[in-house]
Amino acid sequence: MVDEQVRADRVSEQHPTTGLDDVVHQRHRLGILTIAAEAERVEFGYLRSTLDLTAGNLSRHITVLEESGLVQVDKGYDGRRPKTWVRITGVGRTALTNEMAALRALLTRHEESPAG
Repeated sequence: MVDEQVRADRVSEQHPTTGLDDVVHQRHRLGILTIAAEAERVEFGYLRSTLDLTAGNLSRHITVLEESGLVQVDKGYDGRRPKTWVRITGVGRTALTNEMAALRALLTRHEESPAG
């Protein structure tokens, strides 16, 4: 009887995966956001090497995040060398916080599952 009630309660509530954001959840974009959230800004080359991405692939992910308002891209120079920096926006921090909350809820649900 208790197991049936737990199942009935779970059917009536939204599954935690409904809280996952497709833009944020993609693993490289999640990596970009989490790294950017740890610092004031992060340099493109650091992201490229840390996430083991090609420059073109990283650039595309950053563009998706920028178009969604989750990051801001700043271009400038370090001496004579052109540099690109990425900084997470307030909207990006909120999206990252929401993504982490959805992942926590999913993990909790799995750990509390009678089959888990």
